[in-house]
Amino acid sequence: MLTPENLIALAVFVLANLAAASSGAVFRPGDWYAALAKPPWTPPNWAFPVTWSLLFVLNAVSGWLVWKTVGADAVWPLALYGVSLAINASWSGVFFGLRRMGLGFAIVAMLWLSIAGVMAAFAPVSAVAAAMLAPYLLWVTIASALNLRVWQLNPQARAPA
Repeated sequence: MLTPENLIALAVFVLANLAAASSGAVFRPGDWYAALAKPPWTPPNWAFPVTWSLLFVLNAVSGWLVWKTVGADAVWPLALYGVSLAINASWSGVFFGLRRMGLGFAIVAMLWLSIAGVMAAFAPVSAVAAAMLAPYLLWVTIASALNLRVWQLNPQARAPA
């Protein structure tokens, strides 16, 4: 049942995910990224905003399901969830803003680990919530491979260390 408390909590999870997603709106790929060599398996440009929008919705609902199930008793799983959102939010600024592809790869690898950790932390509380994060983990796996390959293909575009 959606009580006023549950609706407020859902709104908080949606807003937290919107905040993380907003880094992608601030730090956009632009001409620099368009000019980079990319592997032939790179998803089309339209796939990124569509996929990320869906993933952030799933992520918000997943976090909310855990909160709804155990509330404040989910301190550690939800703290890890928050850390994961912060890691996600940092990638666009590092990769597109600073043009640091190597550091971007380190961040996306940390994001992958954090999502796997959130899934493990959520599973005992809500198997559904954990399963909802599987597409996110899959997409970040693809994003990690893409980040690495673009970095390898473009040594001339690397920011100085």
